[in-house]
Amino acid sequence: MSSPSPQLGRRERNKLEKLERITAAASELFAKHGIEDVTTQQIADKADIGTGTLFLYAKSKGELLLLVQNAHYAHALEQGQAAAGKTADVLEGVLAIVTPIVECNRVQVENGRTYLREMVFGDPAEPRHAEALEIVAQTQEALAAVLGRHERIGESEATTLAGVVSAAMFLAMAASINAQRSTVEVIGAIRAQVSAILPH
Repeated sequence: MSSPSPQLGRRERNKLEKLERITAAASELFAKHGIEDVTTQQIADKADIGTGTLFLYAKSKGELLLLVQNAHYAHALEQGQAAAGKTADVLEGVLAIVTPIVECNRVQVENGRTYLREMVFGDPAEPRHAEALEIVAQTQEALAAVLGRHERIGESEATTLAGVVSAAMFLAMAASINAQRSTVEVIGAIRAQVSAILPH
């Protein structure tokens, strides 16, 4: 956990510390038990705050899951972009971005699927949902940058194909049929789809 900036006032530092405690508590409990088997009271108790205070930071378990998963997703995207920068191969570059995102989403499969539902069907004006959608946009930009390296893919087509790859990735992570499949199998299916849409 990062230590609060000394430039922040006491009130802001306290808010940041509480948010970090909430995020850590929710992350641990969701990973251990799954979102369905964790109560907001358990999260509040573990974070050593009242439930009323908890609801100032997130109004539901869905928002708490977004809070937790957004942080994991953003980190996975950073990892993917760094790995994509180390390969000149377009397909491998795309998979370098996709792989850590799929892996992070499937640490706890049902949490990952619930996160995707919250992201798609939640209120886009709510800050946690807006943050999730911004990370999706950043993912598509990263994919477009890699796809644009292909000698037969123009900038506009790269943007379109990035949307297709992103949709394929999210569908693969969310689909009930894939819930029992291994992460390696899910990534393999995405690889086959990406390979099929790239010019040969």
